[in-house]
Amino acid sequence: MKRNIISIFVFMVIVTLSVSTAFACPPAAEKTDKTGILLVTFGSSYPEAQRAFDNIDEKARAAFPDTEIRWAWTSRMIRNIMAERGTALHSPEQALAEMADEGFTHVAVQSLHVIMGSEFHYLKSVAKAFESMGKGIENISVGMPLLADQRAMEMAANAVKSSIPPERNVDDAVVLVGHGTAHPANAFYTALMWQLQQTDKNIFIGTLSGFPDEDVILDILKKNGIEKVWLMPFMSVAGDHVQNDMFSEDEDSWQSIFEEAGIESEAVNKGFAEYDVYVDIWIKHLEDALSKL
Repeated sequence: MKRNIISIFVFMVIVTLSVSTAFACPPAAEKTDKTGILLVTFGSSYPEAQRAFDNIDEKARAAFPDTEIRWAWTSRMIRNIMAERGTALHSPEQALAEMADEGFTHVAVQSLHVIMGSEFHYLKSVAKAFESMGKGIENISVGMPLLADQRAMEMAANAVKSSIPPERNVDDAVVLVGHGTAHPANAFYTALMWQLQQTDKNIFIGTLSGFPDEDVILDILKKNGIEKVWLMPFMSVAGDHVQNDMFSEDEDSWQSIFEEAGIESEAVNKGFAEYDVYVDIWIKHLEDALSKL
């Protein structure tokens, strides 16, 4: 009799716990996959640069109309400047945290940088950190920057040639100016120049903060007897570096240095992301990134 009473008591406890658990913890709803795109640029505080960003955004939305697109800026300096002007911009960390909070499970992060330098590797580390958290975004794929492999180099070479003003004479030099860096990835600039010179020996690529600099390019122009240069940014936007380091009237701007040396300089004041042929390279990298999710 005592054993029966104990058995009945245990049974009632089990039933009570089962019922209370069922009401307190309903079965979890099945998780739904949600894919998004995060476009990441260094950024610019120049209002004119927005033309380039708008072109990238328009091309990306046309290519992936059913996928939500967000933006982030890797430059803290640019984010601070824009915040002072009343515009809040997300860092990659902030953008990914917000997307995780909103239930995105798969995110293609597309780098809008030119080379695989410090900014790109920072972006890769951020993506890896978020993916390893265990909860939130399950899969993050990072799209390559503009100059990533030989296929992209060939596309970039074609983009350069197609964006040169048609008025340019074959004897005129075309000098593209990139940002440059101390990072080993700076070698991509000279690799692209070599590839371009296989079909046009008067196309050169210099850098503001790497090799070759303006002095090296100027020496080559003098040795080749160049009388006129078409000076073009090899930067995605025509921001501060373009306006001040390339085209300003300051004596140390590239245009001033060339003209002081007796070389006529024609300024093409346009960031390359304003040309669709360049943006198409990033779109191709983004397609690759999405295919890996």
